[in-house]
Parts: sequence; structure tokens; C-alpha cells
Amino acid sequence: MSRRTLLIQLALFVVTVLTTTLAGAEWKFGSSFLTPHRPMGWDEFWQGLAFSLPFLGILTVHEFGHYFTALRNRVRVTLPFYLPLWLGTLTSIGTMGAFIRITSRIRSNRQYFDIGIAGPLAGFVVALGVLWYGFTHLPPPEYIFTIHPDFERFGADYARHIRREGSVALGDNLLFWAFKTYVATNPDWVPNAYDMIHYPWLLAGYLALFFTALNLIPIGQLDGGHILYGLIGQRGHRLVSPALFVGFVFYAGIGVPNAFVFRFLEDPLWNVLYLLVYGYFLFASFSRIHESRLTIVGLALGVLAGQLAVGYFAPNAEGYSGFLPFLFILGRFLGIYHPSAQFERPLSPGRKALGWLALAVFAVCFSPKPFLIG
Repeated sequence: MSRRTLLIQLALFVVTVLTTTLAGAEWKFGSSFLTPHRPMGWDEFWQGLAFSLPFLGILTVHEFGHYFTALRNRVRVTLPFYLPLWLGTLTSIGTMGAFIRITSRIRSNRQYFDIGIAGPLAGFVVALGVLWYGFTHLPPPEYIFTIHPDFERFGADYARHIRREGSVALGDNLLFWAFKTYVATNPDWVPNAYDMIHYPWLLAGYLALFFTALNLIPIGQLDGGHILYGLIGQRGHRLVSPALFVGFVFYAGIGVPNAFVFRFLEDPLWNVLYLLVYGYFLFASFSRIHESRLTIVGLALGVLAGQLAVGYFAPNAEGYSGFLPFLFILGRFLGIYHPSAQFERPLSPGRKALGWLALAVFAVCFSPKPFLIG
């Protein structure tokens, strides 16, 4: 690897530390460094390290899990490239993640499996430690009044009196719920879902679970897709992966087309246009699932009809449309099928057990509605 590339990687890492620290401070204090009416300075910036250090620690362990496992399997690979991103608003976590580049061919299903599973499991172990620390070192409930002084007049019962329009809440998954219920030293000190974002260690741990679940989705060439390929082989993967993808798109879009259909009488032309755009979105998301365009059109129309039917019989049913951009990128650009390996051999019993454990980790980390807007 050239010195120039190493310098780029180091610079990206340093900038990512800065941007995640900025974002961590903004989430903690519920404000922005760019907001003039509530300015933040160096004191707030340094407190952002309570988010950036554990979060980047988890991300780094994840990437180096892939890196060292690739080297062990004699696969050439680069050191991680970190991707900084700071928007100055409470919509950014300061980074788009990190990635390593594999620069030689992966030849066997075991290599795919080993490299794919190492990252998320390594990061998951560190995430457990971060969450354990966060829930066993909770500040007293009065802590929230230092961030929102206007809440103090309502006392400990403030959550029942505050309107949360535009606020972000963290939706539960099984593991996060278990930490809140059984690990928190003082359950009465566990913050309201809308206030979790002000607790840096909890936010870092929750985001780690969220991204671990995304990586472990058993579709395509995601880490979970590599694991699924190792467990059930190419033929099984070509059946299970597209079925899971279609089901995921179906769930995510429940409630989306009905929002247009039930407003036809108010503004029919615009809503027909929106519905056509959504239909094309489904078509584009399924564009690499089959070679026949007619089959893709039929699949998109079938999903659209099914979502409309759910909305008709269960008007309050909603999926999570926040997944749709990710699914579009996955289906349209990354692909939902797995390339075949040159050598395919059955996995050892130990690897199989580890693979099913990883899919269980996906199940306990996955949040059907990870971020809720008040």
C-alpha cells in the first residue's frame, strides 16, 4: 500500500473523529454548532467525545474484524477508509461509516463466510460493553433538566406534558429492551425514548446495534448475505435472498401508497403522479431480481396491490418507510444475489453454529421502527 493511500486513510480517520464529536455534542445538547440563538463552544465539543469514542471504537473493531480475518484467509485487503459527514443538524451522526477494499479474489465459500461474519460479531461484542457501561452508569433523572431547563417545571412527570413534534425517539429492539429492563442499575433512571439521544453512550450503543442489524440482513452481498451463502449454498441463497428482499420492501412500504390513494379526492392529479412515482420506485428496486422486465413489472404491481390491500383492511397499519432508500440502493445497485465461489465446500459444524448465532444476533438487534419522529 502506498504512503499516499495511508495518509489519505489517516486524514479521513482524523476528520471522522472530529465530525462524529461535533455530531455527538449536537445530539447530547439538542442544538447545533451552527445555531446562533443557542451557541455551543469548546466545552460542548469535548463532551461530544463521549459519543464519538465509543461509536468509532465499535466501528473500528468491526472493520478490523474483516481486515484481520481476510489476512488470515490470505485475501489481500486495504486498511479501513472512514467516511466523515457532518451536516450541522440533528440528522447526522458525523460519518457514513467505513469500508475496506478487498483487492484480490475470494475463492471459496468459507472465505466469504469467515470474512463476512468476523466484522459484525466483533463489533457486536464491543457494542454490548458500551451498552452495559451506559446502562450501569446512568445519571440521575435531573440530568435531562440541564439540557432542557423548561422541562423542570413539570418535575419527574415531565414526559406526559411535553409535545414532541419533530423530536427523534429510539425504537426498541429485543436487546435494547433487555438492557433497559434487566441491566440498568436503576430502572427509574432509564430515560424516555425521546431523550435517549442526549445520553451519548446509549446512543452510540443503539446505533451500533442498528448498523449491526443492517449488516447482518441475510440478503445479497451484505455480511449477512455472505453468512447465508455459506450456510445454505448458492442454490438456497438464490431462493431465500430475493424472497426476503421482497418481504422487506413489502413491510417497509405498508402505508405509503395508501397515503396517496385516500387523498385522491383532495388533489387527484398530483396524487396519481405520486402513486406512479412510487410504483416506478418499486420497479427500480426490483430491477435486478429477474431478467424479464415483465416479471419485474408484475412483482412491483403485486407488492403495490398487497400494500394497498393491507391499508384498506388495516388503515392504521404502517411499515417503516425509512428503510426504503436503503432497500432501493440494495436492490438497484448492490444486488440481492451472491456471486458463486470457485470452491464450495460444506462448512464445519463450528462455522455453522457461528453462522446461526450471527443470524440470531440480527434478530435481537433489528428494530422494526428504529427511529420515530414525534
